[in-house]
Amino acid sequence: MAYKDEKLNEEKVFKDPVHRYIHVRDRVIWDLIGTPEFQRLRRVKQLGTSYLTFHGAEHSRFNHSLGVYEIVRRIIENFKDRPHWDDEERLLCLSAALLHDLGHGPFSHSFEKVFKLDHEDFTRKIILGNTSVNHVLSRVDKGFPQKVADVINKTYENKLVVSLISSQIDADRMDYLQRDAYFTGVSYGHFDMERILRVMRPMEDQVVVKESGMHAVEDYIMSRYQMYWQVYFHPVTRSAEVILTKILHRAKELYESNYTFSLEPVHFRSFFSGEVDLDDYLKLDESITMYYFQIWKEEEDPILRDLCNRFVDRHLFKYVEFNPNQQMSEWMELHQLFQKAGIDPDYYLVVDSSSDLPYDFYRPGEDGERLPIHLLMPNEELKELSRQSDIVEAISGKKRTDHKLYFPRDLVEGLSNRSKTKKRILEILYG
Repeated sequence: MAYKDEKLNEEKVFKDPVHRYIHVRDRVIWDLIGTPEFQRLRRVKQLGTSYLTFHGAEHSRFNHSLGVYEIVRRIIENFKDRPHWDDEERLLCLSAALLHDLGHGPFSHSFEKVFKLDHEDFTRKIILGNTSVNHVLSRVDKGFPQKVADVINKTYENKLVVSLISSQIDADRMDYLQRDAYFTGVSYGHFDMERILRVMRPMEDQVVVKESGMHAVEDYIMSRYQMYWQVYFHPVTRSAEVILTKILHRAKELYESNYTFSLEPVHFRSFFSGEVDLDDYLKLDESITMYYFQIWKEEEDPILRDLCNRFVDRHLFKYVEFNPNQQMSEWMELHQLFQKAGIDPDYYLVVDSSSDLPYDFYRPGEDGERLPIHLLMPNEELKELSRQSDIVEAISGKKRTDHKLYFPRDLVEGLSNRSKTKKRILEILYG
């Protein structure tokens, strides 16, 4: 029997708090789960610094990746023998679903911003490079790793396959909304996934939803909207991200100035030099990163030492509403006042902006075009979701943005009460 068709002697199951069970019968999927590159995802949190806000948010990219695989497996089961579905694409869909987040680094997005990296680039490098994942995929077919990389990269020729993992209603979002809601303990991210899976239908270039399932899709869109503002953009989580980002910036700056660290940051060397190779990338996970932060709590450099103490022991920055576009003169004055007070504004005064577009319809020629969600009407006609749903129309194309200014209140309040600088800083911050 060809490797791609090989089944396990008996089905393996993972007990899962969100989907109850995750089922694996394919030898290829089982072998991929066992690779070091996939097991590394156990050591990367799904929600980065959110555990400092929601203490239950300790779940990993490993949990989420299995969940996305399971949702795709169930969608494909429902698609069997339907028009427009080619069952030859089954293993490709399952592999891409499982591996879609393979390239995430520690504290994902904060880490990427500092070192100007893209986790999707590293996902491709792991899939196509000299790795255990590549060896497993290559046993299916020599061109199979490239196909998996193309699906994740959204360049695969069969757009229906791509839309299962990356669209405005895909397995990735359906898993992370429910999983993140479960582990943070909030109620916003729940929606009727069973109903959505039942009414999904394959079309030539994307998955569509039967019109009878519209209300379940509305619920899904609203749950995504709520999760972004109540969980993903939570200001306390963003405060932790700001400090994490500043730690990495400071360590990089010190490294570039030939500072002598108490422990040579060997795991960060190639990141600091801007030439990250795949081996170095795979060796760095959150447990290693936190080990350095613990060590740096006792570093001689006062800024690195302070920031690491804040992050590890959760003494986070406070925040106020602050729009830099409308308060530029105040921002510049604050910058000068912080310098005057001996508090380095490059590390202790940060404007952070969050924005989200919960749902968008297709607008030709615009940047960031998104394929809309289509409803399949009883007469087989397709209608774009916001044309049928008043709820979705109300939020379509509306980008919400939020700006906050983060600063160490303890350092400001520690200034002398007689200080005019302190008085002016507090006036600007609190009015």
